[in-house]
Amino acid sequence: MLWGVFVILMILWLLGFSFHIAGGLIHILLVIALIALIYNLVAGRRSR
Repeated sequence: MLWGVFVILMILWLLGFSFHIAGGLIHILLVIALIALIYNLVAGRRSR
């Protein structure tokens, strides 16, 4: 689930660079997704 959101946001982020569509919002969402991804990886390693 988290990987799917990350991939979609990455694609939208790259499209934002190409077409300048809602660039600021996509950058903020991408940063939030990266933080969530890093947290998930760290928390997943601790529980194993």
